[in-house]
Amino acid sequence: MSAPDAPRPALKNIVPILRVRSLKASIAWYAGVLGFHEDWHQPGIMASVSRDGRCIMLCENMQGAPGTWVWIGVTDARALYAEVVARGASARMAPRNFSWAYEFHMQDPDGHVLRLGSGPLEGVPFDAWPSNEEGGA
Repeated sequence: MSAPDAPRPALKNIVPILRVRSLKASIAWYAGVLGFHEDWHQPGIMASVSRDGRCIMLCENMQGAPGTWVWIGVTDARALYAEVVARGASARMAPRNFSWAYEFHMQDPDGHVLRLGSGPLEGVPFDAWPSNEEGGA
């Protein structure tokens, strides 16, 4: 037990670990679609991909479950969406303005959903959360 005046331990980072079928295919998708780069790669086991110093771990056929949802806060979701579309990718959910964020969704080859968003747009009405058929599940 720590002393009453001791500083509280701080979190340094939180890194999702996503289960993937193929590290090679997943690294290519994260690089080609979202502009990530490969930090390191242990073939057949695990890799780290990052953009702007923020990483996601990819684990081949171990750890985690398909279909994980991950929130990724960005400085400008509108600009990032334009970048992703310019690379030829299509979104699982096109950008929408919600009370908490302006966001769009991408689905990686293993079914993980990445919610990429920035602050809500001012002066633009808020959308309702999409139904399951629209990609909200």
